[in-house]
Amino acid sequence: MKTLLKSVAALAAASFIAGAGITPTTAQAETIKIALAETPSDEMAAFFVALDRAKANGLDYEWTAFSDEELAIQAVLSGQMDIGFGTPYSAMQRSRAPIRIIFQLSKLKFFPVTTKTYDKLEDLDGEPILLHSRGGGTDAIANVIEERLGIKFGKRSYVPGSSNRVAALLGGQADATIIDLSNTNKLMRGPAADRFNVLDLFDVDASDEALFANLDWIQNHAEDVQTFVDALVSVYRDMAEDPTVIRRETDPDGPIGRLPPELLGNLDGYYADAVKGGLYSMDGGGRRAAKADIEWYSAAGQLDGDPASLDINDFWYFAPLDAATE
Repeated sequence: MKTLLKSVAALAAASFIAGAGITPTTAQAETIKIALAETPSDEMAAFFVALDRAKANGLDYEWTAFSDEELAIQAVLSGQMDIGFGTPYSAMQRSRAPIRIIFQLSKLKFFPVTTKTYDKLEDLDGEPILLHSRGGGTDAIANVIEERLGIKFGKRSYVPGSSNRVAALLGGQADATIIDLSNTNKLMRGPAADRFNVLDLFDVDASDEALFANLDWIQNHAEDVQTFVDALVSVYRDMAEDPTVIRRETDPDGPIGRLPPELLGNLDGYYADAVKGGLYSMDGGGRRAAKADIEWYSAAGQLDGDPASLDINDFWYFAPLDAATE
């Protein structure tokens, strides 16, 4: 496990890169700095298609891939970056900065996957588990499993990227993890499927990844934010009608277009599975997602207080999404 973690850390450090947007359409346009919570992957293809659409409408941007969600959140809190990836509910409640979510990128459609040693979630009491990031979506799922079932996981180790955690399972470096819909399907349709179990998990409708920013920054850059959210809504709606739109609009010279051919060749299958599996809210989540998030992240121990007493407007800013979906 230590070797795996060092390898992943080295890869993340090597991948701490920025991709610049095309020259802005007006000289006065400001470059928007976006903090990704991991390096670009097939899971982010729809997001990059939306960035391309926004760029065509005048948005100038650059992105930086951080090695985990916690670093991306801190980069936004510090003002180093403008918009971040993640679900920073704990940071929003405890920070003095008015951080707000503006778009739900994906839901928490994850699955506990283990070696044949385990048959049900209760079997993982006291056992080590591999998760995406400290304070992230899979960490929240683990917290809720513990709370609902009255168990306690053993050591939690963190490796960003479901595909990297699948590699750990296949390499015998982990016996239990929580991975996304796509990688669960790949694993259980592959030649090693008979070595693993997918354990039953209760339904989860809260956000896994969302876009967030400082409210002051959002309001001071309302036009750029609206362009971005409009592009995201258009992509998600088109994707619901025809998932192949993501492959067809992926820039072959962009970060997704430069991924390995085996990943690019499966974009249609990935997005067909994701749409069918309910991974995305075609309206960006909005108030429905905000309410689900508060309930979920309260149960996960990342929000303090009675969920019924928490105001969704303290965590989300709905104006850009309302304008995009009216």
